[in-house]
Amino acid sequence: MLPIQFQLNTGSPEPLYRQLMDQLKRRVAAGQWVGGQELPSVRELAAELTVHPMTISKAYSLLESEGWLARRRGLPMVIAATHQRAAPGRERIEQLRPTLQRAVDESRELGISPAQALSLFQHLLTDDSGSPA
Repeated sequence: MLPIQFQLNTGSPEPLYRQLMDQLKRRVAAGQWVGGQELPSVRELAAELTVHPMTISKAYSLLESEGWLARRRGLPMVIAATHQRAAPGRERIEQLRPTLQRAVDESRELGISPAQALSLFQHLLTDDSGSPA
């Protein structure tokens, strides 16, 4: 089980709170983070990521309303108990589909051939130098 740490891409068009939400959902779906695991407090995470606390608060609140997180009075938020094991492979693949569809659309708009796009994707998948843990 990996410790809960987030990474943000400030250059991304994706809002920061959405990046946090999507990252948590992916890690939980992969079984890297599990039910009952405590999250950093809003203040701690905001300081660590150097973002406004409302960004963290918004992500946590939306994740709670979607059933991904559970609030405990006076205690840190935790991943909801229903997430004890990795999601089935097909669910994880479906979670990746929108990202890959955006990449397909952008490749077509840029006039990149399928062979070039696949080559780049293969390179990125096997290149460990820039991948988050």
